[in-house]
Amino acid sequence: MAEVASARTAITSYTDNLIGTLLAIFGNVLVSISLSVQKYSHVTRAGTKDHRAFYRTKTWWCGFVLTCLAEGANFVSYAFAPVSLIAPLNAVSVLTSSILGLTFLREKSKPVEFAKRFGLSFLGCFLTIGGTYLFVAFGPNCHEKLIAENIVKHIVGWPVLLYLLLEIIMFCLLLYFYKRCSANYLVVILLLVALLGSVTVITVKAVSGMLVLTAEGTMQLNYPIFYVMSVCMVAAVVFQARFLSQACKLYDCSLIASINYILSTCFAIVAGAIFYLEFNREGALHICMFLLGCAICFLGTFLITKNRKKRKSFEPYVTMDMAQGIPTIHDKGLVVQPDYNGSFSYGALINNDGVAPATLPVTQDELVARARVKAAAARSPDLKKD
Repeated sequence: MAEVASARTAITSYTDNLIGTLLAIFGNVLVSISLSVQKYSHVTRAGTKDHRAFYRTKTWWCGFVLTCLAEGANFVSYAFAPVSLIAPLNAVSVLTSSILGLTFLREKSKPVEFAKRFGLSFLGCFLTIGGTYLFVAFGPNCHEKLIAENIVKHIVGWPVLLYLLLEIIMFCLLLYFYKRCSANYLVVILLLVALLGSVTVITVKAVSGMLVLTAEGTMQLNYPIFYVMSVCMVAAVVFQARFLSQACKLYDCSLIASINYILSTCFAIVAGAIFYLEFNREGALHICMFLLGCAICFLGTFLITKNRKKRKSFEPYVTMDMAQGIPTIHDKGLVVQPDYNGSFSYGALINNDGVAPATLPVTQDELVARARVKAAAARSPDLKKD
């Protein structure tokens, strides 16, 4: 009887994992499609004389609805599969975005130039597909019904309390360096995002699991832990989005996408292993193959985002090109404004009262004009004599 019950539990866990994995893959693919649709809406509006706001176009609303469906699928997937299996599947979104970008690429280039430019992206796609297969095949195959009593039991356990304490200390230190010491490094900001992301996945799995059990007939909404987890989930998502927006203002988005995926996935796997004990029943070989699949996915996403075009920010610099004898300030070859006041300063308000004005060189046109004036002056006395 015990063997039959164990077999039924294994079949149920496998089915739940399959449902959660398919929902997560569907949600991540739909996220990429929705973002592409919304971007297409903005691009088409920019090329026309349409003065309507973006939220008044049908294309943007179509992308918004697809985004809501995608996030709903990702939210429900946490109720069926372990966190360590769902979190790395965000690589599917990066992979789909890369494929959509290459499919709808309108540039016409030679095969050699195309292979040189997108060869690493294709290699990253193959690595991401292979890594996804590995960590899905060797991922944790245990699933626990997250009733309120089980969630409370996990929270009061000493490994979880120790993990939360270390995470809070690390978050406070990083936040201190970020705010007080102005350490606006990308790694610091994305570590803050990853720490908040680990709290997000823990709370999302708890809230999603209790909602699914409630929909199946086991009421879980009358327990205080549901509302505590809901508040923590909303707060973590809001602050996570805020730090991500700060990172996007300072650094390139492709670099943010790859590093954020790597850090957030690592912290999510550790959180799932400690909070929900997802690897307790797994062997060493399965764990090693799972970690190998995650590492291959990390490398694949890094290669995919490596060749993305970076935004060119304005960086003024002084060259020795001469505009009327004065060194000019350029932005990639475009003249911004030469300085004629003799101070050769840029971007600062300097009192130049004691500086002598710079003498401008005589141009060819001025020489010709002066010669004509002298010739006219020389002829004028003769005209008076006649």
